[in-house]
Amino acid sequence: MAIEVGSILEGKVSGITKFGAFVDLPDGTTGMVHISEVASTYVSEIRDFVKENQVVKVKVLSLGEKGKVSLSMKQAVEQKKTAAKRRPREAAAPVTSPGNFEWQPARRSDVPVSFEDMMSKFKQTSEDKMSDLKRAGESRGYSRRGNGNGRR
Repeated sequence: MAIEVGSILEGKVSGITKFGAFVDLPDGTTGMVHISEVASTYVSEIRDFVKENQVVKVKVLSLGEKGKVSLSMKQAVEQKKTAAKRRPREAAAPVTSPGNFEWQPARRSDVPVSFEDMMSKFKQTSEDKMSDLKRAGESRGYSRRGNGNGRR
């Protein structure tokens, strides 16, 4: 079985380093999955995602000099997902503002809105978004470092 760029294969993780994982492929060669190609999220500790002797799906990215084989786990998973979803898509709604934030009121009325009202609404929206971000960070295990009294 010859390995070709773009093919998706199963292999067994034979070694793990700080920068990636080595995978034994079906034809007897060994390729490397760089840490940036392990998952679609940020990977700080590769051992959180793969273990030695684990069988994984990989996509062949390149065949380099001296038999170096570059692999990707995240692209193998993404390609599998997109292949399963291939069907006609509906046209997406146009993006009107970044981050679903309304820069201007959706409906203009004849009643003028005061600057103070607009600032109050903006402040409340900002506080809501900041609390959502803090909750999301805490749920992922991130915390602020400090002296314990809430100051940096």
